[in-house]
Amino acid sequence: MPALVLLGAQWGDEGKGKATDLLGGSVDYVVRYQGGNNAGHTVVVGDQKYALHLLPSGILSPGCTPVIGNGVVVDPSVLLSELSGLNERGVDTSKLLISGNAHIITPYNVTVDKVTERFLGKRKIGTTGRGIGPTYADKINRVGIRVQDLYDESILTQKVEAALDVKNQMLTKLYNRRAIAVEQVVEELLGYAEKLAPYVSDTVLVLNEALEQDKVVLFEGGQGTLLDIDHGTYPFVTSSNPTAGGACTGAGVGPTKISRVIGILKAYTTRVGAGPFPTELLDEDGEALRRIGGERGVTTGRDRRCGWFDAVIARYATRVNGLTDFFLTKLDVLTGWEQIPVCVAYEIDGRRVEELPYSQSDFHHAKPVYEMLPGWSEDISKAKSFSDLPKNAQAYVKALEEMSGAPISAIGVGPGRDETIQINSFL
Repeated sequence: MPALVLLGAQWGDEGKGKATDLLGGSVDYVVRYQGGNNAGHTVVVGDQKYALHLLPSGILSPGCTPVIGNGVVVDPSVLLSELSGLNERGVDTSKLLISGNAHIITPYNVTVDKVTERFLGKRKIGTTGRGIGPTYADKINRVGIRVQDLYDESILTQKVEAALDVKNQMLTKLYNRRAIAVEQVVEELLGYAEKLAPYVSDTVLVLNEALEQDKVVLFEGGQGTLLDIDHGTYPFVTSSNPTAGGACTGAGVGPTKISRVIGILKAYTTRVGAGPFPTELLDEDGEALRRIGGERGVTTGRDRRCGWFDAVIARYATRVNGLTDFFLTKLDVLTGWEQIPVCVAYEIDGRRVEELPYSQSDFHHAKPVYEMLPGWSEDISKAKSFSDLPKNAQAYVKALEEMSGAPISAIGVGPGRDETIQINSFL
């Protein structure tokens, strides 16, 4: 049975939660492999809407085991609050597994994130201020706190002391802030140990054994391809690897075990935070996309920047991730436009460029080259098959598929779990 990777093919917020949930009933494990509570998923089940920030979307599927992999950074207070909220709504969260090697977002990581972003002023990156970047920095600098450290007070204290040696110097001398007490941090972190203990596991062993037993494992990325620390629009990126390769390192499985890589594409384009965005609309069309699409960040609460579909980005995502399929979401949002522009290339200093430029400067100066496609006015939310779509909507999907370089195997025509057209099976 397959191991599947499901990830965002734009700047995040493409609707990965719905896609994961759609597959959740057919898979045995759903694994978050990177990011933290800076990545939100909205899942609609019947008349119930669930906003997930850290938990894998599979937690809403009975019979599915949700896993937080070693590549994720975990804020214990956020995780426990999210679990409590789901339990109050009758969702069984007892199957959750958390890697003992996942890193902890400590209180000082959050503090450093916020004061650093404020200090940058106009040069700020647009982080969520939740301590994600500083936690990954600690991981790379080998002063990070891992989940397993919560169960050895001596080691935990030593590691917190080592981390705060430098951070307190920075906070007091550079940012004019108070020093953070080691004892206070240790006490707070130890307070989470007992509550997290039932979930902590050797997830690398669990997942590899599951694959050896022909179980179906779905690896769920947060954010999106263009926010990847290596392959995104650096420096306006996240601090981890949402791309397909991140699933291997972030969950501890070999690349030969991945059989399918599914990219989630919105039928238009959005992004949150600072950074270049060639097709961004600052007019009535942009506002209409934002309003009709409900484009507000699940985790951040910030309005998303909106623009027309960018085929250059889609082709790039196909290449970088080795995408085998696309799941196209929010096609229904485009209902009502007489003509729909699609970016097929960029103009940079008078040159037509059809692939994503590797130069940051070139991308900042890229202007979209549009091809106009005919729109439709019919309500498509009740469509159950591709043939149910209006002819112009069908043509739009086929055009995006050809431009993007991988088949579109599913189409979202509304926010509900059942408002999806399945063209080809992902399994």
